[in-house]
Amino acid sequence: MSILSRKQQTQKRHRRLRRHLNGTAERPRLAVFRSNNHIYAQVIDDEAKNTLCAASTIDKDLRSNLKADGSSCDASIAVGELVAKRALAKGIQQVVFDRGGNLYHGRVKALADAAREAGLQF
Repeated sequence: MSILSRKQQTQKRHRRLRRHLNGTAERPRLAVFRSNNHIYAQVIDDEAKNTLCAASTIDKDLRSNLKADGSSCDASIAVGELVAKRALAKGIQQVVFDRGGNLYHGRVKALADAAREAGLQF
C-alpha cells in the first residue's frame, strides 16, 4: 500500500474531476488553484486551449487593496469578484466551476460565492 501526500491526493481528485469537466467557448471553465500563500482563478476555453481571463492575489491592482495576506478568505472574495468582473467584461456569463481537486470549503467556497454574487452563473 502506498501512502499519497496531500498534494498527490489533490492531483488525483483533480484528474478524476477533469474527466467530466470541460470548458467550451459558450461555457468556459473557471479553474481555481490554491496554494498556501495565494489563490489563483482562470477562465479557460478548453477547446481552443486558451485562457480568456485570470485573477489572483498577486495581481498588482488587487494586491494594494488587500488588507490581509493572500491566504485569507477575504483575499479569495476579492479574487472571485475580480475574475467575475473581467469575465463579464469579455461577455462571459456562464462558466463551469473547477475546484482543482480541492474541497469545496473555505477559500475555494469563498471565491465561488463571490464570483456568483458578482454575476457569474455556475
